[in-house]
Amino acid sequence: MGYTITEKIMARAAGAASVQAGDEVLVRPDFVLAYDFPGYTDSYFAQMHEVSGTDRVSDPERFAIFIDHMIPSATPQEEEFHHKTRQWCTTNKVNLLERKGIGHQVAAEVGYAVPGSLVVHFDPHVSQVGTFGALGLGIHRNMLEAYTRDRIAMQVPQTVRVNLTGELKPGVMARDVFHHIVREIGPAGCRFQVLELGGAAVDKLSIEGLQTITGLAMFTGAISAIVNPSEDRLAYALPRARKQIPPLYSDPDASYSAVHTIDLNDLEPIIVVPPSPADTHDLAAYVGLEVHTGYIGSCASGRLEDLRAAAAILEGRRIAPGFALHVVPTSQSIMVEAAREGLISTLAAAGAFISSSSCDYCYGRIATMSAGQRAVSTGTLNVPGRMGSPDSEIYLCNAAVVAASAIEGRVADPRAYL
Repeated sequence: MGYTITEKIMARAAGAASVQAGDEVLVRPDFVLAYDFPGYTDSYFAQMHEVSGTDRVSDPERFAIFIDHMIPSATPQEEEFHHKTRQWCTTNKVNLLERKGIGHQVAAEVGYAVPGSLVVHFDPHVSQVGTFGALGLGIHRNMLEAYTRDRIAMQVPQTVRVNLTGELKPGVMARDVFHHIVREIGPAGCRFQVLELGGAAVDKLSIEGLQTITGLAMFTGAISAIVNPSEDRLAYALPRARKQIPPLYSDPDASYSAVHTIDLNDLEPIIVVPPSPADTHDLAAYVGLEVHTGYIGSCASGRLEDLRAAAAILEGRRIAPGFALHVVPTSQSIMVEAAREGLISTLAAAGAFISSSSCDYCYGRIATMSAGQRAVSTGTLNVPGRMGSPDSEIYLCNAAVVAASAIEGRVADPRAYL
């Protein structure tokens, strides 16, 4: 009997020859990542001594902290919070990445998405390291254990395999692929399991597109998502890798709890209607709905292919009067490349407001909406209050849809502008 890539990674992290789904194991994460946020990192720092009798982590090279929320600081209290994080990282000799961009993206850029590795974080969106054949798990309940012990107790998860076939049509993007997966298998289709992507269409998707899909895996109920390594993804990840680990792959006869095949040939742009990230519809059903603001960014979008798609639509055009379009590149390195390509100037000339990389737009700390307003967004969630008033509405869609809607002030099909 063969093994999944998830079972192989868990076995390596446990120091075992093999493990199977359902086994209870003690694993040593290769990397322990976090971003500083009240109630999370400060709690871990405060409780470490109580649990382990020390304020220091062992093997500090395994740890990294990102400052990507509350950037820039809006109050003295926020800046003091960041200052304490900086002090802790200095004392512990832990890598601190501040103002580099959204941590889940930056983690891959700076070598924490190592194929074959086990990565833990309190935020489940760390699953996007799965694009490179790493297993990223959100383990908030066990995170303190990761800070204070060499190994943590975990159960090897089951895996659901989703095979993608076909090709995407113009105007259809990775966001649409993910939301279609939710539509096909349901919001609990991978509950407490790992979503493994495969099939002939996977290697036709860009690295950035796969990061979008794997990063949103939690909305299928999954604890993570993973893709078997390919040459192009290894070529990205291995030169950056902070640790040398042989890449791992699922065996052809691996056992899955379920296998689905999804054809992308006829996929249309999709819109996800509030208040649920599972309320998925073809975009055509909502074309013409008045919207007031747009957001292109977050750990799920805001990468170069998103900015290119938006710029292609907005070039030589202007956003509608009164419409507020916010564009937030996912990392500073992406912003630099977008500027080099002329994307930033194109978007700004169309009337977009461009901001440095930050998580703050996604959770409504900046550019909050008032009651009655509607947004088209590439953010991660559309629950009430996510981007301001609980009486505002968020419609999730791809970056091209956001750009087209910004021109019209209404939900619009981007294919009319391509």
